[in-house]
Amino acid sequence: MTSGITLKHERIAATLAREIRSGRVGHGNRLPGEVELARRFAVSRNTVRSALAVLTADGLITTRTGKGSFVLFDGRPLDDPLGWTHALAEQGVETQVRILRLELDQDPELAEQLELDSPDVIVVERIRSLVDGEAISLERSRLPAIEPLRDLPSRGLDDGSIISTLTRAGLHLTQGEQRLRARPLSAEEADLLGRPENTWFLHSRRTSWTADNQFAEQVDSLLDPRHFELNLTYSENPR
Repeated sequence: MTSGITLKHERIAATLAREIRSGRVGHGNRLPGEVELARRFAVSRNTVRSALAVLTADGLITTRTGKGSFVLFDGRPLDDPLGWTHALAEQGVETQVRILRLELDQDPELAEQLELDSPDVIVVERIRSLVDGEAISLERSRLPAIEPLRDLPSRGLDDGSIISTLTRAGLHLTQGEQRLRARPLSAEEADLLGRPENTWFLHSRRTSWTADNQFAEQVDSLLDPRHFELNLTYSENPR
């Protein structure tokens, strides 16, 4: 870099490049996973991804991934990149979405976790229901409060869709991770979903980035386990 400043992910990429070129990591062998690399270098997985992107651009590593994880609704796969409204509609499931909150806020914990430049986020909270009124999910999204999105609280979502809104802002979701666990509903969540307190729901957290590792969305979803499940397929990811 002309400024003489080396960023963390560049230092990590340089270290791994030396190990690959020296033969310490044998040809065709797999590099350690993101979690292990993040632990080794004491950085976030987002920084590791940026380092791996540098190695990929330099032709030192290649990746091959499987299908990954995807959500099923009543046994039918949902195409997440479409957004769930469109994905559910494609499966013949009509839903109604009610926005509970759409405002500019700050999330210092998220900023620290993902090494974001600013804690400013756009928070979107929504209840998703079937046409008969049965609530099936409670979703809380945090979007980067970049310039194309900062006025969302005043203008609303494009076409009522977060995916459409992100796409028109130039944020195309191409990579991410999703975690799933089960937990009981709090009193407030149960009231919103019309269920008894402590009813067990699936809690999904999905974090998405663009191809150039720009944070695009983190969404926490509480999903009715009578309808939703998570399917996982995988394959090796060699160097």
